[in-house]
Formats: sequence, structure tokens, C-alpha cells
Amino acid sequence: MLDNMSPNQRLMVAVVLSIIFFVAYTAIFPPKQVEQLAQENNKSQSVQFSKDVKTPTIAKEYSPEKMAGHSISQEDKLAASSLNTIATIKSENFILKIDTLGRISSMELLEERFKNKDGGNAQLISATGTKPLYLRFLQDDINKEASTTAYVSDISDITLQNAPKKIKLTQKLSNITVVKELTFYPDGHYDAKVSLSKDKRYFIYLGQRPHVNEKEQMMAAVGAMVYTDDKILTIIEDGDAEGRKTFTGVELVAAFDQYSATIMYGFSKDTNVIVERDRNDNPVVYFDAMPNMTFNGYIGQKEYKKLEKINPILTNAVEYGWFTFAAKPLFALLSFLHGIFGNWGWSIIALTIIIRVILYPLTYKGMVSMQKIKELSPKIKEIQAKYKGDPQRMNAATMDLYKKHKANPLGGCLPMLLQIPVFFAIYRVLLNAVELQGAPWILWVDDLSRMDTYYVLPILMGASMFFQQRLTPNNFTDPMQEKIFKYLPVIFTFFFLTFPSGLVLYWFVNNLFSIGQQFIVNAQFQNAKDAQKAIAKHKKMEKKDD
Repeated sequence: MLDNMSPNQRLMVAVVLSIIFFVAYTAIFPPKQVEQLAQENNKSQSVQFSKDVKTPTIAKEYSPEKMAGHSISQEDKLAASSLNTIATIKSENFILKIDTLGRISSMELLEERFKNKDGGNAQLISATGTKPLYLRFLQDDINKEASTTAYVSDISDITLQNAPKKIKLTQKLSNITVVKELTFYPDGHYDAKVSLSKDKRYFIYLGQRPHVNEKEQMMAAVGAMVYTDDKILTIIEDGDAEGRKTFTGVELVAAFDQYSATIMYGFSKDTNVIVERDRNDNPVVYFDAMPNMTFNGYIGQKEYKKLEKINPILTNAVEYGWFTFAAKPLFALLSFLHGIFGNWGWSIIALTIIIRVILYPLTYKGMVSMQKIKELSPKIKEIQAKYKGDPQRMNAATMDLYKKHKANPLGGCLPMLLQIPVFFAIYRVLLNAVELQGAPWILWVDDLSRMDTYYVLPILMGASMFFQQRLTPNNFTDPMQEKIFKYLPVIFTFFFLTFPSGLVLYWFVNNLFSIGQQFIVNAQFQNAKDAQKAIAKHKKMEKKDD
């Protein structure tokens, strides 16, 4: 079947099939779910107070691998933790809790727009796996004692309003004292200072990545990232971690999902950041700490303006994949438009208009080329029939025909190919923009980050795509090819049913502009035909008069 297609047709089919494969692959093979650890990890162990020791101890059995989240050596093991809370930090937008091992054990978002589909508050810290600020010693005997000795907090409850507040956590072991001084800010970031009374080697963990609305993630990268001072961003997605990797000169590390991230930054240049893999080949991030260590952290949604305000380096945690070079400026433009319109839906429409205006000359040339090829289709069929047994002469005659009429067989496809990076860039922008969460457009569309529950936008998108096909010239010689091509709007509608409303809105508006542009091109060619007919008729009448 492909042998009977022109180069133009084959390239068009390749482009369409590439997009279908991109969508279908993720629908069939969604991102790996993180395997749930054993139920004993979720159990809260009781804190018992010794008669001889004032510091509370944690009574439990421990599993080092489960606590660390990855395989460690026999002398490098540490016990599982208690989930008892010793301090609670509250603000207008979140509630954060610290457990008996001095870790951030809970981060609950209170904003209405971040509620999950069941109406509950989003929880950014997973119940299983490592937690932010988890501290692990290298020496076995210190490990065992540290895992059964609880931290003590100087303040049990903090309310953040306009100013940051400080909390001090202390863990007194037999021969060493650990102190964590944490300063929390209302925007979700914190300053950390960890000090040991003796020089012992230890590690501090970034923590497990957030698992918010796991089932709703579509084609969004999740895992860990390391950004270094040479401007290189290394991303290790869940399921792709291959073993231990060590980084230096690190500017930030992040464990992230589609919209949220746990971030640490502000390290000294000589800090060694290590990425291990867990039993599911997911990345586990920690760093080799000094006896007196200072750094910063952030837990929350990846809102660009908030991250930029805290520290511009944090904006690198907003990940767009291969098309970052195009996606970042597109998001900047989208954000600028939002400042004008105050509505993300209208901003998406405005962005679509701007993109179409910029690409208009390119798409116009493509449409003109396709129209010329359509008009030459009868003559091409004649050539194919004439040189049926001689492919070489048939191709030569066909190219002579194109050259004579100044028609480029690739002219309709190259503009489409050049638009693909733009499409994927805008796709990643709309897929990863947490700003769209809970953002309404009009009427029934009350959350541009979620699917249209009434399926209005996907149906309109499919209908516009079908209408666009009816207007677009084609030169299919095989009826089966033409039939398959006609079913593409149905296939696309099916896949777009569960896509975020913001993305479907972009695609729908883009189709409307393609329809309008095709109308213009078709009208121009029709006017040219009518003019040629009028001239021919006029000349014929002149001959009769003579």
C-alpha cells in the first residue's frame, strides 16, 4: 500500500502515526506505580520513656532497607521509623509535621484548588519510603541507637503568618548529640542547619517524591532531578534508576511528580549528592553531610512565580523534558498573557492565536503546496498509468511535472514537521503547569488541569478536526488509505477524552485557525480558477467576433 503513495502522502501518514503512537503508547503503558511497602512501615510505634533516661526512646523492630529506601551494606543499616509527631507547623496554606526521628513526615496542602478528586486535601509526603531530613549514620552502633532514640523539639506547635519561625530539634545519643535548627517560611521553604557534637559520617535524605493524584498523571515525567553549577539538568525517572551515581557542584536536587516537588538546595560546592535505586528501580536521593551543615529546602507545588521569588535557581525544578528550549519561553509568554487577561483559559486562546500568527507564512505555503499537488493529481495518475512498468521513468516524469508547475511534493509536509516541536512544547507546558490546577475558564470548565467531565471540548475538537479534513485537499489513490485517514478524528477524540481541558482547548482553537486558513487558501485557488475561466471565455468570445 505504501508503494503506491507519493512522498508527500507517506510523510503525512508518518507524522500522523507518530502523534498517534505518542498518545497511544502512554495510554497503554502508563508510568509505573510505586510498589507499596509492607504494612508494618505504616504502623505508628509507641514512644516509651525510660526511668533512667529523660530522652524518649522508640520501641520497635526495624528494617534498614525499608527505612533507607534502597539496598545498603550490612554495616550501613538503620532502623525503621516511628510516625509520632513532635512538632506541627501551620500556615494559611499548609500543615507540616515533624516526627520523632526529626523528619518532615507530613505536608498537607489546604488550598481549595489543590484538593484531590475526592475532595480531600493533597498530601505531599508519602506514607512509605524515606522522608525529608531523614538522617542516617554510617557507623552501625550509632545507627542502631539513633533509630531508637527520639528527637526532642523546643516547640510543639508553630503558626506562620507574615514572618518565619524557628524550631530546634535535639537528639541526645550516648556519645554524640545531633541538633537540627529549622526555620520555616509561610511560602513553604525552610532553612536548615544540622550540627553534630562529634565528627561522624552521616547522610541526609531528600525524601520520597510526592504521590499526588497518581492515576491522573499522563505522559508527565516523575522521579528525581539533579541540577549542577555547569547548567546540566540530570533527570532520573521512576523505573529508570540504574545504580549509584555521585554528583558534585550541585545547585539543587528534587524529587518530583507532575505538579509537586520536594527540593533541597543551597549546598556547598564540595557536597557529594548520591542517587541510589530502590527495589523498583526508582531513584533515592541523599547527600554526604558535614559535621556542621547548612542548606535550604522547599516542599510544595511547582508554581513558577513562587519558586522564582524564593530563589530563581528553583525554577529549574519545573521540568519540560526534551522540549525545554521551546517550552520555557512559551510558558513565560503564557504567564505574561495571564497577567493581562486574568484567566488561564483566555490566555491559552491568546497564546494559540500568537503561535498561529507567527507560523502563518509557513502553514500558508504548506497549504498552497498541497492544493497544487491536488490539482496535478489527474496528470500524475496519467503518468503512473503510462509508465506503470518503468518506475524510473515514472518518477522522472512526475518530478518534471512538479518542476513545470512549481509544485513542491514536500511543501505540505515540511511545515507540519516544523510545527511538531511547537506542539510538544505547548503540550508539556499545559501538562506540567500547576497554575492550571483549579483554574476555571467558562461555564462548565472549572479546572483546566483536569478532563472535561461533560466531554464537550473533546467532541468539539473532534468535530473541528473532521471539518478541517473535509476542507484539506488530498490525493489519495488508495480508497483504504482515504478511509483510514477519515477515521483519525474519531481516534483523536477518543484519546483526548481524558486529556486536561487546557490542552484540548488549545488543540480545538488551533483547529479553528487551520479551518479559517484553509478557507482562505481554497478561496484563493477557486478565484484563480474562476479568473482563468473568465479569461478563456473572453478570448473565445473575441475570436467569434473576429
